Amino acid sequence: MADINEMPELVIISGMSGAGRTEAMHVFEDLGYYCVDNLPPSLIEDLVRITGEQAKRLDKERRVAIVCDARSRAFFTSVSEVLAKLGDEGITTSIVFLDADDDKLVARYKSSRRRHPLCSDGATILTGIERERSLLREIRVNSDFVIDTTNLLPSELRTKLRGLFDAAEERTGLSVSVYSFGFKHGAPLDADVVIDVRFLPNPFYDPEMRTMTGLDQKVRDYVLYNSMTESFLKRWKNLLDCVMPGYVAEGKQQLAIAVGCTGGQHRSVVLAEATGDYLSSAGYRVSVAHRDLALAVRGDGELVGADPMADAVEGGGA
Repeated sequence: MADINEMPELVIISGMSGAGRTEAMHVFEDLGYYCVDNLPPSLIEDLVRITGEQAKRLDKERRVAIVCDARSRAFFTSVSEVLAKLGDEGITTSIVFLDADDDKLVARYKSSRRRHPLCSDGATILTGIERERSLLREIRVNSDFVIDTTNLLPSELRTKLRGLFDAAEERTGLSVSVYSFGFKHGAPLDADVVIDVRFLPNPFYDPEMRTMTGLDQKVRDYVLYNSMTESFLKRWKNLLDCVMPGYVAEGKQQLAIAVGCTGGQHRSVVLAEATGDYLSSAGYRVSVAHRDLALAVRGDGELVGADPMADAVEGGGA
């Protein structure tokens, strides 16, 4: 895995039309690069300086990725000069060239039903590909990385690029949001994984814990330390161990896991916290939130975290 200090500040993404430039740009966007498609070469220096000033103000690393293709014909006559000048100024650069066999490129264009950019005069797709290869020959020779996507799936291309340019461990590239919710307040709309824990023993029916939440130790102990929850957690963690590496391998950048009980006050809160702790210990980048906890009712009848001027919300099982 590359070191953060070795990451280039400017990446030029080029290559054959249909070889995966758009997919590559999405990867660099996910890696935090500021991405621009088809930027004229005369503006590269200005863009690098502007993003550098912004990065300095925000105390961040400067990362810029520019996609250049056959539409920028003038680019290929001046790119060497521009990159050399930036190199003299201490700005690190890298060129990635994406290629594929002609028959695969033809098949992809036929599948997409789009016109090749060099076929505006009515030429065949194959003729456009031949023109493009001639135009890009010099930049291909001077590229730092040439990736053949003929037999690559999009996920495999993403993995290759992350291996070259992601300074973090792969699993930290996946941002995991774990949140609790109450089914009585509505099912989640944005979750990738939903787990229903209403089958577990409910602290709501204990008068002492009814007005507590899953963040209170007494509720946490009640939920976690019983045989049903222990059995569930063992299998739940096994499921996470199975699916999480698959999400990483697929190149997924964001994953939302929703844990639901009746009111989103007791069981779901405890299990969302336990899920977040487990994934964090496994090396994933995790945030935990509780969607409906503000609707929980305290012992004095007030809503936890609610506006005192808001209408009262009827308490209920969690």
